[in-house]
Amino acid sequence: MSDTSGWGPQAPYGGQPGPYGGPQGPYGGPPPGWGWAPPPPPPKPGVLPLAPLGVDHVLGGTFATMRRYAKPLFGTAVAAYGLLAVVMATAAALAYLSVREHFQALSETDATFSWDHGRPILIAFGAVWLMSMLATLAVNSFIQASCAATLHEAVLGRPATFAAVWRRAWSRTPSVMGVTLLLAFILMLPLGACMLLFVSFFVTVMTQSAAPFGLVFLLLLVVTPLAAWLYVLFAFAPAAASLETAGPFQALRRSVRLVRGAWWRTFGISLLAGFIVGVVSLAVRIPLQFAAPDPPVVDPDDPTSAILFDQLRSQFGLYAVFTLVATFVTQLAASVFLPLVTAVLYIDQRIRKEGLAQALTQAAAEDEADARQGAPVSPSPSP
Repeated sequence: MSDTSGWGPQAPYGGQPGPYGGPQGPYGGPPPGWGWAPPPPPPKPGVLPLAPLGVDHVLGGTFATMRRYAKPLFGTAVAAYGLLAVVMATAAALAYLSVREHFQALSETDATFSWDHGRPILIAFGAVWLMSMLATLAVNSFIQASCAATLHEAVLGRPATFAAVWRRAWSRTPSVMGVTLLLAFILMLPLGACMLLFVSFFVTVMTQSAAPFGLVFLLLLVVTPLAAWLYVLFAFAPAAASLETAGPFQALRRSVRLVRGAWWRTFGISLLAGFIVGVVSLAVRIPLQFAAPDPPVVDPDDPTSAILFDQLRSQFGLYAVFTLVATFVTQLAASVFLPLVTAVLYIDQRIRKEGLAQALTQAAAEDEADARQGAPVSPSPSP
């Protein structure tokens, strides 16, 4: 059986692609004889046809992967988020225990704020916040790697177990983390410009000068398209880091090479995927907002603490549990759907530019031959 793990370049950039990848394939030239017949459909051993993909194939292959490989996909994601919740709860509990005396000192009646008590609290929970950012980055990178690892098997219709996907994704998480950190920094550029725009608005109001607001607005107009261009240019880097066992910088170069000439297509399909996630999220959120219980009537004679307690208590209970579960399920689906779309687009560009379909077709034929002979098909080829 051919081992296609790693998925390094199958042909040099600009070289002769294989079947279904360009005019040199057996289906690209005119058929012999006087008549003409349409070419046979491309092989489809798994969730994707081994040929250049249209938008319907990209989305259809993504949904098919989520349906057929739900256990390894969502199982690894749920396990990763569960581990993140345990780590964060433990860190918060340890931080509280380490500064409990300072909390009690500030909570006493007629107590005034003192930096002797406030500084340790800020340091402890600042460390928890920093650790939560790093842990979230690691979990998101792991989920992206697990999606690519599952798609690696789904393209050829091979089985993918939870344990195999976990091992393969965990081994590629550090490389994907490096790529994800850069992509997060790129997204922070327009967010930082928006924050500066908000601050410059107040500066303009106080100083009655429009120069700060105008300059920051121009900066936002420049930064936002630049960030979008860079983000799409490096969009395939997580998939390359997972499927080609590439390092972060090598994965970034591979993404630039594959996206070149297909930037608008990659941007459009990724935007469509984001729009689908947004519509589904709104379809879940809006009914929940209408179903929210009415807050209790406020009595002006009640103390502030009692009013706040009544307001909070009205938002808990069965409604809060249902809202939390619905939000988690929506977030879980989005965290799997978007990386899968990007990974499918990566495979599509590999088929178009590097003739990856030829290697995958050969691997699928060998898998079929092994199955006929009774040889087991490995669910997770070693990298």
